[in-house]
Amino acid sequence: MSIVVDKINPNLLKTISEIAKKENKTETKVLEDIIEKGIKSKKNKIPDYLIGNKDTYNPDPDRIMKSGGFIKGVKPFNAVKLVREIRI
Repeated sequence: MSIVVDKINPNLLKTISEIAKKENKTETKVLEDIIEKGIKSKKNKIPDYLIGNKDTYNPDPDRIMKSGGFIKGVKPFNAVKLVREIRI
């Protein structure tokens, strides 16, 4: 796959060239870094409009597991059997 440069906004190309010169990288490397960061930022991200309090939201998975009351077990267990035993 190749990128058609004549269809990219000239101001963006200029900015990419400036970044490349400043960071002593090739323009291709700068583009790859920008695209990679963009893809990583979108993975497993909750859309902003679904976050009630953006100021205190922390998507740290370890914190979520601890606050959710999840327990790491040593060996697997049968959850259905456990619930049935508790209900008796």
